[in-house]
Amino acid sequence: MEDNHKATLDYAGFWRDGFAILRGFNTRREIDELRGEVDAQLAAPVDPVEYESILGYPGAPQSLDAEGGRTPRRLLRACDRSNKFRSWALSDKLADRLRELFGSNDVYLSQSHHNCIMTKFKRFSSETGWHRDIRYWSFTEANLITAWLALDVENRSNGGLRLVPASHSAELASDRFDDDQFLRTDLGANRRLTDAAVTVDMRPGDLLFFHCMTLHSASWNRNTAVKRSLVFTYHTSSNKPLLGTRSDSLPEIELP
Repeated sequence: MEDNHKATLDYAGFWRDGFAILRGFNTRREIDELRGEVDAQLAAPVDPVEYESILGYPGAPQSLDAEGGRTPRRLLRACDRSNKFRSWALSDKLADRLRELFGSNDVYLSQSHHNCIMTKFKRFSSETGWHRDIRYWSFTEANLITAWLALDVENRSNGGLRLVPASHSAELASDRFDDDQFLRTDLGANRRLTDAAVTVDMRPGDLLFFHCMTLHSASWNRNTAVKRSLVFTYHTSSNKPLLGTRSDSLPEIELP
């Protein structure tokens, strides 16, 4: 795997579909170093940790005391956990891509959202329904981009992401979502929408960009190995987190 940071990213495709993949963004050596750091963190998880049982999505253990109850879903505050994670999230080659996607030189990392090691363990991982990430974010504009780095193979069998092309620009009435802002699966119009979804097959080092309004979901991990990803979210300087909200709970970091 070679460093692919100068490869072509389909910028027009990103704004058409709401997501785009850059293959082989990181080298095998870089991925091995990040995996090693992730595994060290998983061996002795330090708070803040989001456990599957606390989140309570379908398939998750019923409580922290149940079998698998302390299965991590996300290790939060990744930038504070390791300089390796922070350096990747603020790297020049990633910043260049984000500036081109946003069409702005002033790009910031949100420490309040994502900024995490995302995992899917066998048996105790859960299913995430169709949603838009903006559902629990509070900014002046619904215009943020997430960078998702695969540290392992990702596909439908181990809980890889599924996305609905062009859903970031679809106008969906509030009654098409439930109280937790998941897309209602009992509505035919919603099922027709998600029937067009694609599974994002990724290999270690592949980088997925997706818009905060893009509908996406993920199933549980049916494989034997844990799936690991680094996930960070970005916005421009003109798109401010609303004061007093969760989105404003941690300071933003300007990309170099």
